[in-house]
Amino acid sequence: MAGPKSSKQSSSDTSAAVATLWKSYLSQTPDRLKFIDAFLVFIILSGVTQFLYCVLVTNFPFNAFLAGFSSSVGQFVLTASLRSQVNPENKSEFKEVSPERAFADFALGSIVLHFFVFNFLG
Repeated sequence: MAGPKSSKQSSSDTSAAVATLWKSYLSQTPDRLKFIDAFLVFIILSGVTQFLYCVLVTNFPFNAFLAGFSSSVGQFVLTASLRSQVNPENKSEFKEVSPERAFADFALGSIVLHFFVFNFLG
């Protein structure tokens, strides 16, 4: 009998913790970082969609799948790096990098990444 009650209690604790985390995120995170986070979620959904399509439907042409999925992974890494560099809480770690410089690095890295992805397509 104690099993169901304890699982309900842990479920309630988990939902309360998630609700507190979400409220804290909405109130304390700058809009710039929320925008970057939304783009990160989009990239994750894009990569998952490509992977599921490859597994469930077809992987022909395989180069297209590899290029698209590699593009998603690479863009996620570049965007996560941008987020860490423009986060005001990380100012002590990136003293010499301004937000403009971080965005320029992100843009140049994205261009180089997509150049290689385009060439991989054939």
